[in-house]
Amino acid sequence: MSRKKILVIEDDPVARAAVHAQLTAQGYAVALAADAASAMTAANRHRPDLVLLDLGLPGGDGFLVMERLAANVQLAATPVVVITGRDDPASRARARALGAREFLPKPVDHPALLAALRAVLGE
Repeated sequence: MSRKKILVIEDDPVARAAVHAQLTAQGYAVALAADAASAMTAANRHRPDLVLLDLGLPGGDGFLVMERLAANVQLAATPVVVITGRDDPASRARARALGAREFLPKPVDHPALLAALRAVLGE
């Protein structure tokens, strides 16, 4: 079985590095993006099995990224797990409406993150 590919879209370099380290330690192949524009480039290039997405991004928010993923025939079925500091009902509802499979608040609880990723990936 090949390693699952996860695209981490996170603008905070410390948070991005921490999640990258954690996921690679768990055996995932990890691609990184820091803003909405590079997110779509990375998604098209890497064809991830899952997208881990922050909502607060430069160049367009995570909602825009989810809309663009959904509009791309080759990426539309890619599951999205949102991890964000926006833990309000409106953001949760909008993320769910756009197809987010999980919605996790920051600061990230690493065991909860891994459990969510494994559940969404069917592992």
